[in-house]
Amino acid sequence: VQLQESGGGSVQSGGSLKLSCAASGDTRCMAWFRQAPGKEREVVADMRMDGSSTYTDSVKGRFTISRGPGILYLQMNSLKLEDTAMYSCAADWRSTALCYAAEGYTYWGQGTQVTVSS
Repeated sequence: VQLQESGGGSVQSGGSLKLSCAASGDTRCMAWFRQAPGKEREVVADMRMDGSSTYTDSVKGRFTISRGPGILYLQMNSLKLEDTAMYSCAADWRSTALCYAAEGYTYWGQGTQVTVSS
């Protein structure tokens, strides 16, 4: 499965961005990760093939993950300075119970930078 992200950029605090991840195939688990300089990579949100999803606490109520055939989205509203990071999408055929686990995703995109300024 090949993944390609788009939609990153620079935005002021409080603004919005929508990330897209084009996938060459569909998998049971798809997720958005992010990594800020000097920090560990973290799962932002995942969405399973059945449509269920999980969010990390810091983005709940602000970010929305969605998916369709061959595409994964992340709508990001009310962006904060601390949302600045490289965002990557990932996909895997693991059990849905493990979709939110950060380790072991098989397929990765190249990433797209999101920069939030004051």
